[in-house]
Amino acid sequence: MIPNVVVIDDELLIRKSLTRVLKARGYRVETAATGSAGVELVERIRPQVAILDMRLPDTDGLSVLRKVKAAAADTQVIVITAFGDVDSAVEAMKLGAADFVRKPYELDEITLAVESAAQAFARENELEAFKRTALDRVLADEIIGESPPMIELRELLAKVSASEATTVLIEGESGTGKELVARALHYRSERADFPQVEVNCSQFQEALLDNELFGHEKGAYTDAREVKKGLVELCDRGTLFLDEVGDMPLGTQAMLLRFIDLRQFKRVGGTENIRVDLRLVAATNKRLDEEVDRGRFREDLYYRLKVVTITLPPLRDRAEDVLLLARHFLREFSRKFKKDFDDIAPEATVALLRHPWPGNVRQLRNLIERIVLLEDGSRLELEHLPPEIADGGTNGAVTTTAPSLSLAQIEERHIRQVMRMTDGNKSRAARILGISRPTLIEKLKRMGGDVDDPRDRA
Repeated sequence: MIPNVVVIDDELLIRKSLTRVLKARGYRVETAATGSAGVELVERIRPQVAILDMRLPDTDGLSVLRKVKAAAADTQVIVITAFGDVDSAVEAMKLGAADFVRKPYELDEITLAVESAAQAFARENELEAFKRTALDRVLADEIIGESPPMIELRELLAKVSASEATTVLIEGESGTGKELVARALHYRSERADFPQVEVNCSQFQEALLDNELFGHEKGAYTDAREVKKGLVELCDRGTLFLDEVGDMPLGTQAMLLRFIDLRQFKRVGGTENIRVDLRLVAATNKRLDEEVDRGRFREDLYYRLKVVTITLPPLRDRAEDVLLLARHFLREFSRKFKKDFDDIAPEATVALLRHPWPGNVRQLRNLIERIVLLEDGSRLELEHLPPEIADGGTNGAVTTTAPSLSLAQIEERHIRQVMRMTDGNKSRAARILGISRPTLIEKLKRMGGDVDDPRDRA
């Protein structure tokens, strides 16, 4: 990509000479004689580099610099200052200028500065692209599932994270992944460059939680020898994640309510209102409406938090995701512990699918971690599972290893179950089974199944 350079200078001779020299070096060059025209040019083409004279006929260079950085934050700005005008150069660097050159200057000096700035632009954008790609990969790995509830969840996450919603409530049983969803909301949003701060409300008594969230002024307590900024203040422009918000003491609930309404707060013992801009994400495994009825949670706070609600399904309601998750954890912990596990035996597969998973994804993850750590082999076997799972669960279900069933019959039964769960969609079924689509089609042929099922939409 050929870099674009914008030259903002009121002297025609300088604009022409810089255009000639920079074009000879392979740059595209646009020029403006005034600050306002230069800002419009930057807004339109978003150049890699801008050369800005600090003395312009219609405005001062620092004002133009501010507008340029507001319009195109990643544009590298080189400012031209008068000889001896150190203060302007220092202030420009504070405002985000990449470099400065003093008058009088040689054209070679300017071209070297432009080359350096263009390289810095490329490096920063490559790094940002890498971070976005890496982040997308991490989030894709963490929020796993092909079941209808998980597809809907990902669609909702995309909408909410891209929105201006400042208050989000995540509901779900313990172990369903509320923390992962909160992190996904933050890192997929425009707030991702700012802090995400997490606090578990069940771990603090009221006075300590007030102090943790809102900080305190010097002298607010006996031991308060200096000002302490709270988490609300520290995550300005970012995300504050309140886990287990249903356990928040009533006094702190009142303070949080005032903050949500006003978007400002006072430190404990303070009188000054401090305004911050953040997204508040609260999570709970409790039924907050029931907590309201019992008088343990403020009704007004409940409705403030419930502006946007994300409800996470329990694992028992997304059975088709069990094997996807199990295989993901198997690969993860095999890498971590340098083991060779890469598959799940048919009998173990059936047992995993029949278990109700009261501890949800966390229970499954802990189980796979323990097996990979303690056992050896290339696949997870039925004998590796604890009795309550290997024997078909604690509800007295028929054991998955009845002597009358061969391995081929167990596999066939499993494939038919997954095909039913996916409504005959072979691509989704193959992903869940951990095999290729052609392999699944071949197995279905041997089973006498309808390979050309009209319900197969992928």
